Order: sequence, then structure tokens, then C-alpha cells
Amino acid sequence: MRDPSLPPFATADRHGVRGWCPTAWRPMEAGDGWLMRLRPPFGRLGHAQALALHDAATRFGNGRIDLTNRGALQLRGVTEALWRPLIEQLVAAGLVDPIPERDARRAILLVPDWRTGDDTHRIASALLARIDELPDLPAKMGIAIDAGPAPALSGTPADFRIERGTGGGLILRAEGHAEGLPIDVDGAVDALVTLAHWFVATGGHRSGRMARHATPLPGMDALVAPLPPRSRAETIRAADGAFRGAPFGELEAGRLASLLSDGDARAIRLTPWRGVILEGARPGAEPSPDPDDPLLRVDACPGRPACPQATVATRAIARRLAPHVEGRLHVSGCAKGCACPGEADLVLTGCNGRFDLAHHARAGGPPFREGLTPDQIFALLGAS
Repeated sequence: MRDPSLPPFATADRHGVRGWCPTAWRPMEAGDGWLMRLRPPFGRLGHAQALALHDAATRFGNGRIDLTNRGALQLRGVTEALWRPLIEQLVAAGLVDPIPERDARRAILLVPDWRTGDDTHRIASALLARIDELPDLPAKMGIAIDAGPAPALSGTPADFRIERGTGGGLILRAEGHAEGLPIDVDGAVDALVTLAHWFVATGGHRSGRMARHATPLPGMDALVAPLPPRSRAETIRAADGAFRGAPFGELEAGRLASLLSDGDARAIRLTPWRGVILEGARPGAEPSPDPDDPLLRVDACPGRPACPQATVATRAIARRLAPHVEGRLHVSGCAKGCACPGEADLVLTGCNGRFDLAHHARAGGPPFREGLTPDQIFALLGAS
């Protein structure tokens, strides 16, 4: 009989179920064991937390850590037998909330160049203090607090965005809408909580995401457009620290532990851009891909054999193709497209052990070419 103290693990079928989104309290089955997703407060790991995470990944998992495109972390290779001591260690380190429902509400992404006391930090602090006021939202929904001099997270998945408007003030913008409601720092959380409750009350759980919710927004008068976005490189240069790239979001536990020995680094800041920022460190202490390196623009899920839904290996192919593809490349092990929910300039989708190729599409979109082998893809794209 199943131990009732264990979490409600998800077992994905081989065709995939799009609605499942794992947390630490509700892991998901993968090809290499159970997968747990963590969202550290403020997207930041101090020394003690980084060491606790390293210990957790090596003692209770397989030592592999993923950095997601929403600035979260995933531990891999966990088993049911080790889940209870693992979750206790993560809670003690402040990496997981002890209340599962509250932990699920912490899908909050901060722009990585925030400073203590600035608008982003103040709003995030207020939201975390009032996290219980948020309703239970669909599992894949998230919040972006992007209150720097101009938006930097426009290309990162989020459903509610707090960002800088054209007049210089802050706005609350719902995904799928070109303009947002003017707000100030003190009223930002009130406005966000109100909008989240409106989403639920108007059938948002059926829509699943804000961009698919067709109900007209409430009381949205005198709307303001966001400022033109900042580039990824510009945002990283503005941060207090040094960027360290992690192609495909792969961050082994051993490297995680070594990052904070890098000069004056005092913490690790997570980014949604396949890398981290070492808070307080100076650039150049360790070789690392440039933020605009083609390899860091590639999205590729773990693929086969790590994911039971994938029918193809992905990352070796993506690494070889990266220098030969203009724009964004997405290599997906199946039609779910977990590594990149949006469109890519070129997408390769695994299907029955081969690849379908499409342009300007999501994974699983209508293919331009079907049933390609890796060698055929390399020849087609000049990577032979």
C-alpha cells in the first residue's frame, strides 16, 4: 500500500499531458527518476542555500540540476524513498515553502539585475509577504516583476507582468494584451491580487493561461504601453555581478557548489537565459559563454533517455547546429515543447525516432519537412 505521507507523484503517459507542472511537493516522473522544481525566493541562492542544494542533489538525486526558462531550478533523479528527507532539507534551507499551496504560488520571476530596495525588490518583498492572498492559479501560470528602467523579461513566459510603461511609471499588464494598467509601487500587489482573483472568478482555470483568456479585462481605462524592451546583454551588464552561462540550462551540482568560490561572489542569482549571475563577482574570473553566444540561444529539452516521452536524443544535435542557425533554435524530444513554449525560428520535433522540421513555429507545429535523421538535418543546415 502506498505511504500516505508521500507526495502525489505524477506519472506522465507516453503521449504527454500538457497540464502537469511539477513542484517540490508534487514531483513528476522522468526517465531518470522523479523531477522536483524549486523556486527560491527572489531567484537567489546564498552560500548556505547553494551548499544545501548541492548536498541535496548529490545525496538524494543524481547530481543533475536544470535551470529553467522561468528562472526556476529542477532536481533530477529523486526516488520516492528519498523524497521525505529531501523535502525536509529543502524546507530547512528556505528553498521550499513548508506549506505546499503557498509554495505553488511562488512562481514569481524577478528581473535579474534588481538591487535591494529598488522597485522590483520592494514589490517582490510585498508580494511574498502577502502570498496567501493570491488565489490558486493554473499550474503553469507565473508572475514577472520586471520593474527596472525598461522591460527585460518580455520574451520570458509569464501571465501577469509588472513593468515600466512609456511614461516612466509602472504598469500591470496581462499577457496577451499590448497595454497595462498604471500602478505605483505601494499599490502593485493590491492590483495584482485583484487581477488574479478576477481571472479565477471569470473561468480562468478553463483557459489555463492569461493569453488564452478571452474575457475582457476589468476597469482597464487609460491604459499605457510598456517601454521598448532592454536586451538580455544590456540587463546582464547592469547587474551587480558576473554572468556564467549554462547551455541548455544544465547546472551540475558540483559546478553549483564551485560558483560561489569565484572571487567575491556572495550569492547566485538565477536568470531565465540559460545562465546565472554571481552577485558581487567581477566578470572574467572564469571562462563562460557570452550572453549572446548562439549556444545560449538554443532551447533543447533533456530528450531521450532522460524523458520517457522523448523519442530522440536532443542536446548533442542542438550543440552541433547552434552555430549554423540564424535566430532561435528549438530541439524538442516530443511535441510538448517543454524547453520553449513559444515559437522558434527553426524547430525540430522528435516523432517516432526521427525529426520533423518547421520554421517560425512551436514544437509539434505543421512541419516543412518530416521524418529527418540527424545526418539529413546536418546536411540540410550546412552542419555536416
